[in-house]
Parts: sequence; C-alpha cells; structure tokens
Amino acid sequence: MSNGKQAVVIGASAGALEALFAILPMLPASYPLAVLVVVHVPAGKPSLLPSLLQAKCKLTVVEAEDKMPIRPGTIYFAPPDYHLLVETDLRIALSGEEEVQFSRPSIDVLFETAADAYGQTLIGVVLTGANSDGALGLKAIVAAGGDALVQQPQTAYASAMPQAAHKSCPHAPLLTLADIGTYLAEAA
Repeated sequence: MSNGKQAVVIGASAGALEALFAILPMLPASYPLAVLVVVHVPAGKPSLLPSLLQAKCKLTVVEAEDKMPIRPGTIYFAPPDYHLLVETDLRIALSGEEEVQFSRPSIDVLFETAADAYGQTLIGVVLTGANSDGALGLKAIVAAGGDALVQQPQTAYASAMPQAAHKSCPHAPLLTLADIGTYLAEAA
C-alpha cells in the first residue's frame, strides 16, 4: 500500500450518486487526505451532492469556492458549470473556461492540475460515466507518479468512462466500489 499520499481526486458522471454513496462514507473521521470530486452536473441546477453526502459522511463535505485553501479531511465538490482546478499552492481555482469533453466541470481539468500540484502524493479515481472524461487526466496522474484506480466497468452504471480510463492506463487496477473505498481508507 502506498503511503505519503496527500489527496484523492474522483471523477464520475452517469450513476455518480450511487457510486459516491458507496465510497465516501467509508472514509474515517480522522482521514488525513483532501478529496476533490468532479461530477457532471447540468448547468443552471444547484448541486445537491454536498448536502446529500454530508448526511452520510464522517468528513466535512463542501462545494468548492475560488481561492479556498485545500485542507486535509475535507471533501470538495466542483460547483455546477465551473471547472475545478488545483493551484500549485494547494488552493482551489474555479474557471468558466470552455467545456472539455463536452463537460464543465471537467474531470480531466481537475486531474491534470492536481497531478501538477500533488505529483506522486495523489490518487486518481475514475468511476461510472457515459463518456471518456477522466482518461487523459488519469494518464497525467500516472505520469506524475501518482496512483490510478478505475471502477470495474461491468459494475458501473455507465461503463464508457471506466473503459476509456482503463484503456489510457492499462496498469490501473479495476476495482469494485467497496474495494475502492477500502483502498482509499487504507491509503492514509
């Protein structure tokens, strides 16, 4: 098991709520890593994810705000219609720039900026989804020396995103949601 980790980045789309409800409540109250999450939420709709997950999680769950310092033991969700970036001083940046892979927020944008900021102390996780967002970002995490995990496509609500991630990172383990939760909990 790798240690010395500082942060986890998670990307999900179709079927995200069920997947996140399976994983995030497994993290203990003393969890020392920051967790940043991008879920494809349609623009113009408030995200209910932080409040829904706060009720189930032992960690603090918040919607990310621009220039917010990234703290251990906190789960940050990208707000609808904004890219979530990690700055090298470990602060959050929000961007309204063009969609990437037809998405804003984009999983690739979060993963690539987090890989630059955290390097080998990062764990990237691609979950269920119906496009290929996250595949290039996961490759960037591996290139920076971080760990990559992919949900088993056959257990995903939508298998396209895990399949694309595994194609770009063939050495990443394919895990069930329960195994991903266990891995993350033990990574600390």
